Amino acid sequence: MSNKLYDQYKAQLSKISDVSHSIAVLHWDKETYIPKKGIQRRAQQIATLSGIAHEMAISKDLGNLLVQLNEGNSLTENEKKNVAQSLKLYQKITKLSKDHVIKLSKTTSKAFHAWHKAKEAEDYSIFAPHMKEVVSLKREEAEMLGYDDHPYDALLDAYEAGEKSANLDKLFADVKAQLVDFVQEIAAKDQVAHDFMDQSFDKDAQWDLGIDLLQQMGYDFDKGRQDIAPHPFTTNFSADDVRVTTRIDEKNIANMIWSCIHEGGHALYEQGLLNENYGLPAGSAISLGIHESQSRLWENNVGRSRAYWQANFSNLQARFPQMAEVDTEAFYKACNLVKPSFIRTESDELTYHFHIMIRYEIEKGLIEGSIDAKDLPEIWAQKYKSYLGIEVPNHKMGVLQDVHWSHGSIGYFPTYSLGSFYAAQFYAQAAKDIPDLEEQIAAGNMLGLLAWLRENIHQYGQLYTAEELCVKISGEPLNFQYFMDYARAKYGDIYGLSA
Repeated sequence: MSNKLYDQYKAQLSKISDVSHSIAVLHWDKETYIPKKGIQRRAQQIATLSGIAHEMAISKDLGNLLVQLNEGNSLTENEKKNVAQSLKLYQKITKLSKDHVIKLSKTTSKAFHAWHKAKEAEDYSIFAPHMKEVVSLKREEAEMLGYDDHPYDALLDAYEAGEKSANLDKLFADVKAQLVDFVQEIAAKDQVAHDFMDQSFDKDAQWDLGIDLLQQMGYDFDKGRQDIAPHPFTTNFSADDVRVTTRIDEKNIANMIWSCIHEGGHALYEQGLLNENYGLPAGSAISLGIHESQSRLWENNVGRSRAYWQANFSNLQARFPQMAEVDTEAFYKACNLVKPSFIRTESDELTYHFHIMIRYEIEKGLIEGSIDAKDLPEIWAQKYKSYLGIEVPNHKMGVLQDVHWSHGSIGYFPTYSLGSFYAAQFYAQAAKDIPDLEEQIAAGNMLGLLAWLRENIHQYGQLYTAEELCVKISGEPLNFQYFMDYARAKYGDIYGLSA
């Protein structure tokens, strides 16, 4: 009986995933190719399907089925984990009304395009009323979901299950206590040469280089594609259809390189999930922190390493003759320039976490009500002056630079820092398990690392929590010290700091 019930459960989750991934296709098209006049109707289409998916996900039949399976005793260990995860999600989403889900979908669809217009015009006031409405809906959502200590925790849980703002406060206290001083040590040293990065780089040549880098990582173009988007992202419709986007600035080759590698890391995770688990928790990523660990591991631990550019710099030089007189070591150091900047996605991997702290503090304030959406530009500027010592020149380079809030993704930003810290810990373990890892990378062979990630992370989906997986891999929970050890070794060498 239980096996028959489990088959019913799998079939129901597969149908829900079909609808959810159909919504994802519409979102992907909306952010890449949709004509301007199609936006309003698209918002309605997405809202309608979101309502249908929500109804399916909260159906009483599914709830009863999950309870029956959860109380049974004839399932395998992995089947039990799938059911337990599904039941936990069911209990959460049944707290959200269909009206709320549809209203949020419509609001964020309109908010995205208002954000895009506001960014182009460098005018936050265009987006402000939409942001206010998004924040209001997310506050309502936090109350519906419930929380123990802080309303922000209810939203954070959607991206990093079980995480609490109290834990993040401690983590960012470590960042302030250790990373701030380390960045100041670097600032006191002579800056690395990077003037050769400020040239014109042909758009088509950049695109071709990006494709090469993705293929080298192991990204399967038979199961995906790359397109251009104003804010690079990865989306998946199954393990056999995982798409990435990039952006290209002819005056800044770094935009393309790091967005390709970063999004490629996300995509490899999705392509590595087992297709047999489509629709099941085992066929979905654990958390956004773990997801981000994959993109940041490839982007920083690999893509900004000396070994990586020993493998790839000759290809870059062949595509851009103006780089012929630059040597590999100089380019490697330029890739690791540490300097406060306005744009999060273009920042170095150390000051990056100051950008995340700013967003985290603002998000908490918005949800608890201590910050009003209309005041964001001023608060943003104050925090950038305080944390990074820079004056924000305009709204485009300030409060409008990220797309996340227009999507309603409040609670998302902390996962970026969590991902970097997980990445350092995972990469340290991979280097132990693969003694010649650096030599493989320097030879242009990334497949050994990919195989390690497939075996230790990708294949499990949600069968483990983020903390359980971290312990399984490294023997201990997330430990910020791995990141600081990595940072001190790497940047101490680049900037000539004493050990």
